[in-house]
Amino acid sequence: MPAPITPFYVMEVMAAAQRREQAGKRVLHLEVGQPSTGAPAAAVRRAHEMLEGSPLGYTPSRGIPELAPAIAQHLHSMYDVEVDDTRIAITQGASGAMTLALLAAFEPGARIGVPEPGYPCYRNMVLALHMVPVPIKVDASTRYQPTVEHLQRVANLDGVIVASPSNPTGTVMAPNDLASLVAWCDENDVRLISDEIYHGLTYGAEVATASAFSSNPIVINSFSKYFSMTGWRIGWMVLPKSLCGAVDRLAQNLVICPTALSQHVALAALECKTELDQHVARYNQNRNVLLEGLPRVGLTDIAPTDGAFYLWARCSHLGSSVELAAEWLDSCGVAVTPGIDFDPVDGHDFLRFSYSGSTETMYDAVEQLTSWAR
Repeated sequence: MPAPITPFYVMEVMAAAQRREQAGKRVLHLEVGQPSTGAPAAAVRRAHEMLEGSPLGYTPSRGIPELAPAIAQHLHSMYDVEVDDTRIAITQGASGAMTLALLAAFEPGARIGVPEPGYPCYRNMVLALHMVPVPIKVDASTRYQPTVEHLQRVANLDGVIVASPSNPTGTVMAPNDLASLVAWCDENDVRLISDEIYHGLTYGAEVATASAFSSNPIVINSFSKYFSMTGWRIGWMVLPKSLCGAVDRLAQNLVICPTALSQHVALAALECKTELDQHVARYNQNRNVLLEGLPRVGLTDIAPTDGAFYLWARCSHLGSSVELAAEWLDSCGVAVTPGIDFDPVDGHDFLRFSYSGSTETMYDAVEQLTSWAR
């Protein structure tokens, strides 16, 4: 039996917030890591067209033929890299991609490096698949990103997962640092999985894809964050040629194919950059509201928030993150996420704020928390 899977605590916070709303009380949502906007308008129109005119049957396991070449063009536009579209597999979200990647690349018992603080589902997916998550403790000294030195200190790694921008910290790995990680993994036969789901959501930081430096990493992305399509559950992977066949066979047997409607909507969403960049401008405004306002609450130790839509703030001088989150929801109607989800060791000392909502929500949350601090 695999080790016990821990709960995703943010879901409990969301449930408590929902109970408060059902009781007729207001909640300011800064706990949910998803866009508050829906799919872009042209993509929604495409959904209506498909629903009215197509039976929406099975598709090939790796996706409709048009989507992988369109993603390859998207990658060329973003990073000026050439990716062979035959290496691109369409998946049921980034979570589905991660599951396929782990199954295709590793055997049971494989040791997979997982940054802490980091997205907790990495650790739990690795555990559920009878592999061993190896914590890689990161902190402010490396902008909460793993380095070659981190990996050198860990024995017998088979793989490592990195995320830039990171959830929960919002920090971005510099391109040179990512290139160094890729090179070290290639030299030491360690499979790198690069989670790039928050690409497109950056605020002045330079961001690179692992595909720019080698064809060996597994690169995961999705339409959930930048494209504002979380509930459509559609993502993609850029794979090494050696893993394409394994991923195909796994996908055929585990999921048959990605959701047909979502694939066609995703194809349309790739053409909606102007609308989507307006969301990014709003996130940046929200980020600035929190960066200016949270110090008035007493939160001054904040990770460099270069990307995604998160702030990672030390709160130990105010109390435990679990107790603070419960108190703020109860007394202020402000929902935030305790850091224990992302760091089981030191997470009691940190809170994650999501600024993916409206700018009005950010101002209101700062006002409520400032009143609490007084």
